[in-house]
Amino acid sequence: MNIIASAVLLTVGDPAASSRFFTGHLGFREVLVTDGSVHLSRDDAAADLVVLKGRPGEPAERERSAPADGAVSFTVTGLAAEHERLRREGARITMPLRQEPWGEWLMQLTDPNGVVVQLVEWMPPGGAGGL
Repeated sequence: MNIIASAVLLTVGDPAASSRFFTGHLGFREVLVTDGSVHLSRDDAAADLVVLKGRPGEPAERERSAPADGAVSFTVTGLAAEHERLRREGARITMPLRQEPWGEWLMQLTDPNGVVVQLVEWMPPGGAGGL
């Protein structure tokens, strides 16, 4: 088997709001929009996102705008600059940039549907380098 692409499926109350968040703040673009879903992609190696309306297997009348059950994590470069850009743009940063004891730098933001997005930058072991 040779995996040539990947996608994360997120089930939310308002796919359009999540699409605006991911296109506006994180550089995704819409590649397919249907009634009830938006397929998002980037030109780099990030996984595609498919944002779906409601919960799979639930009847339409039970769909609700409850926070999403899901999180996505992206390993990035230049995280300190991204943190500042997102802060200036007014993105909802729910965990400011911080360094973990093992050297990982991370931050989290949350989209309008409650999807947690974690951005991570790995640093070389032994403290060589820094943000």
